[in-house]
Amino acid sequence: MKARDVFSYSLSAIKLRKLRAALTILGVVIGIAAIVALLGITQGVESTITSELSQGLATDTLIITTNSGLGGGGGFGGNGGQSDAEGGLGGGGASSSNFKLYLNYTNDLNSTLDPGIVSSFAIIQQSGYLQSGDDTRQVTNLVGVDFEAYDSVYGSTFKAASGDINLNPSDTDIVIGARVSDPRLNGTVLFNAGDQADLIWTNVTQLSFANETYSGQISAVLEKIGGFSFVGPSDTGVYIPLSQAQSFFGTDEASMIIVKLANSDNATVTQATKAITDYFKNQVTIISPNAVVDLLSSIVNILGLFVAGIAGISLLVAGIGIMNIMIVSLIERTREIGILKALGMKSRTVLSIFLAESAIIGLIGGVLGVLGGWGLAQAVSFIVAKMFELGGGLTLTPVFTPQVILGALAFGMSVSIIFALYPAWRASKLKPVDALRYE
Repeated sequence: MKARDVFSYSLSAIKLRKLRAALTILGVVIGIAAIVALLGITQGVESTITSELSQGLATDTLIITTNSGLGGGGGFGGNGGQSDAEGGLGGGGASSSNFKLYLNYTNDLNSTLDPGIVSSFAIIQQSGYLQSGDDTRQVTNLVGVDFEAYDSVYGSTFKAASGDINLNPSDTDIVIGARVSDPRLNGTVLFNAGDQADLIWTNVTQLSFANETYSGQISAVLEKIGGFSFVGPSDTGVYIPLSQAQSFFGTDEASMIIVKLANSDNATVTQATKAITDYFKNQVTIISPNAVVDLLSSIVNILGLFVAGIAGISLLVAGIGIMNIMIVSLIERTREIGILKALGMKSRTVLSIFLAESAIIGLIGGVLGVLGGWGLAQAVSFIVAKMFELGGGLTLTPVFTPQVILGALAFGMSVSIIFALYPAWRASKLKPVDALRYE
């Protein structure tokens, strides 16, 4: 019997039992759709993280923080005392001391350290409020920084959409992010370039808490950056000159120091990390932005594979369903098989017919599953976009690589064929006499 005849015979057998075949295919569809959707979303998340973090990330930089890290309580860094970063996430091991960074440390970093270090500048950060007339906006990222130095590193995102950024600003200049100006990005603008505004923060360093205020002028509104920001400019940031921040916040303590390197090579990153670690006597945490992106991508990949593995279990359940259906089919068609074998059909042909039926079920289920997974992933990305519309403006675009699509199809067909092997083998071993006598 030719392959074409085997395929045609198997297809006819499926058509005769449409409802049963449809339910069996549905099981495969669900499994494949879940796998494709999860892998597509995972790769989309990885792509989003990489692109969002890479916007103005400045991979040729190192970030120095104290032992509390970027977000406090360890932040991104802190490798428990390892002194050699090897370009890793936490280059310098932070100690448990109360060591503080001060603005003047940048002088030594700029003049006496490793030749791989081009320059450095300090940042002071606080939370506060921006107020203009009746409009008030809480700002979680009020940043005091040297505008010129900041622009030299994050120039791709430290751009004005309206107004002008003076790189030698007066003390009253204020630069704000896009979502500070227009929180919902829907045209409801609270602050414009040229507006007078008050900056307010609560001074908790004294016995009686007090609100400190100073007035300035919004000189520029930044272009929309989108997503989430790592260290560079963000849509929710407010930027004031460093000297004004020193006076306003009453401190010379830096929240972090950004070090610009000659390049982003691992060798340069490692060498500079070691020099900085030695200089600060292992009392700071040094973060490589590249390492952060790599780490997050790895975590997302692992989580994606883990979740896809769980989804694969549903496909195995579908495989058991296929086996069950094929065994039922075998019982129902025993006499038919007996007649075919009595007419001269060979055992391997019977085996091929059953396996072809399962392969067709797997193929149809796989194709529909891929389409279903694509639709499911698009629906999830739409919902995520809506959820983040009022938050950080994060967008998620599922990514479907040929490996994911072809792999899902192959996996679906493989599971279908594997679970059909036993009933196909039993069918092929039927003796014509026994099969014809079967009731």
